[in-house]
Amino acid sequence: MQYIPLTALAIAPCLALILMVYLRDKYEREPKVLVFFSFILGCVSIVPAIFIELYLCDLPSIKGNAFMTAFFGVGYVEEACKLFFILVLPFWNKAFNEPFDGIVYSVMVSMGFATAENILYVTQHGYGVGILRMFTAVPAHCIFGIFMGFFLGEAKFMKSGKIFFIFLSLLSAGALHGAYDYCLMEKNIPGIWLGAILSLIVGIILSSIAMKIHRKKSKLSAEQKLQEIPVTDTHAPRPPGVE
Repeated sequence: MQYIPLTALAIAPCLALILMVYLRDKYEREPKVLVFFSFILGCVSIVPAIFIELYLCDLPSIKGNAFMTAFFGVGYVEEACKLFFILVLPFWNKAFNEPFDGIVYSVMVSMGFATAENILYVTQHGYGVGILRMFTAVPAHCIFGIFMGFFLGEAKFMKSGKIFFIFLSLLSAGALHGAYDYCLMEKNIPGIWLGAILSLIVGIILSSIAMKIHRKKSKLSAEQKLQEIPVTDTHAPRPPGVE
């Protein structure tokens, strides 16, 4: 019976962050079905990530090296698996029709991953780990998702340079993920774990800026759609959030 409250503790912070990001999509909310399936794909993405990590982290060039493990054994592997599933479904869906949608779908996939990972950790190690991860690993995954989603939101609407910005989405999320993990894995530098806290603080600030930029772009997109509605069509629906 202890697994029920532990599972609830693992899921709760993920759901809170999902709701926070979803509600910030003020001008044209995403279909709940697509949001749900994006979350499920995120949960699924942990499976290939685990197998790839087990293989890579056992390689002589990576094993025992905190930097290589953090960046290339874990960080970029997990972010690449998330990106793959974002590109499988939500990125090409017609509902992805404004820049902020990149952040929404990336966070949904990232939070799906974080939920599955959190359940594994918390049910194994107990309440203390669950409470600690509520303020560290879970928001970290959300931040990684926002970074990835920002560049995917740019890539979606580019006629040229799309692949470059998709690459930037992986590069930025993986770099932040690797830096965060390295600060926790490196045992030979006293106090380096404080870098993980610093990376979270910087990540929160930059994530807030990224969301503001894309919310502004989404507002302009909604206003443009409104202007395209013929004046004679007085019964045409207005985009949500536009008065």
